[in-house]
Amino acid sequence: MPTALVLSAGGMFAAWEIGVWKALRHRFKPDLIVGASAGAWTGWCIAGGANVDDLEAQWLDPALGKILGAYSLHPTGFLNPTFLYAKARELFAQFTPQIPFGLTISEVPALRVRLVRDGEIGWEHLAATTSIPFAFPPVLIDGRRYVDGGFLDSLPVFAAEAMGATRAIALNCLTILPFRMARACTAPFFRRPPAKLAVDLIEPSAPLGSLFDSFRWSRDVIRRAIDLGEKDGSCAMSSITM
Repeated sequence: MPTALVLSAGGMFAAWEIGVWKALRHRFKPDLIVGASAGAWTGWCIAGGANVDDLEAQWLDPALGKILGAYSLHPTGFLNPTFLYAKARELFAQFTPQIPFGLTISEVPALRVRLVRDGEIGWEHLAATTSIPFAFPPVLIDGRRYVDGGFLDSLPVFAAEAMGATRAIALNCLTILPFRMARACTAPFFRRPPAKLAVDLIEPSAPLGSLFDSFRWSRDVIRRAIDLGEKDGSCAMSSITM
């Protein structure tokens, strides 16, 4: 039974997924990994062999805050993509997936979600999957424009099925009201997985912070999210049959 690890979008809240993985890794080895937005970056690192110390170091580095802190008005938003692109290039150069890996990007203005996998992935795709719409400019790839993979489907379980999984352990950190409302608004565009795909969903047991917290780097918020994720992952493992 091919089992996928699915990592949701989440901005800074996606640090929670690191904590969950810290617990899951002791009993679960995914056959493939898929992710959207910040979850795609984490999935890329895990698939590339990053250990939990590497992952925590990535999130606890204050330089990460520059990505969402470089303001620059342009026709499609207000954030300068320089630091985003630099981080995408760094991750692409540092890690190479050792197991099947896929990420999602959202094509605009067509409003289509696209799965990009394995050798198709370049640094531009890592940049596109985290390019928050109306903040960063779309990333031009092969003549088409793409934004954040979580824009239309924040938890891409459909991608796990498309890559051959029959089961998914899905981590969803976007549970506060504004994100639930946003998902409801974009629901008509979701590509839902067929019923044959069994999904074990893990979500935070307590609020990770405010909407503002999800868009700014804070060592305290990141540390708290990782610690809660590890607790939630440990609790979830008792109810997941591997």
